[in-house]
Amino acid sequence: MTIGSLQQSLASFAAERDWEQFHTPKNLAMALTGECGELVEIFQWLTPDESTTVMDDPVRAARVREEMADVFAYLLRMADVLELDLERALADKIEVNRGKYPAHLARGRADKYTQLGG
Repeated sequence: MTIGSLQQSLASFAAERDWEQFHTPKNLAMALTGECGELVEIFQWLTPDESTTVMDDPVRAARVREEMADVFAYLLRMADVLELDLERALADKIEVNRGKYPAHLARGRADKYTQLGG
């Protein structure tokens, strides 16, 4: 499947239910935020080590998979509604970040680009 085919599937799903009226950018952004919160909730009280092995627990793995799918679905739907080429936007953002975080300054550091000094 491609991003475009997934967006078409989501658009068809919404159209079959007459949900386009609810899929405004504001509503989709709010739904996306809610789903991100549900994903965060899974990790909230895990230690860093536990978080790296979350997929080893079948119950947690299923929840992570479902919540990540929900996040992805709302992100794709919002991009479609806004007629935003999400693939191009991400490619452009990667290039912007290459400039903000040169490898020779950022390697092994979690500092914000304003703290890299270069």
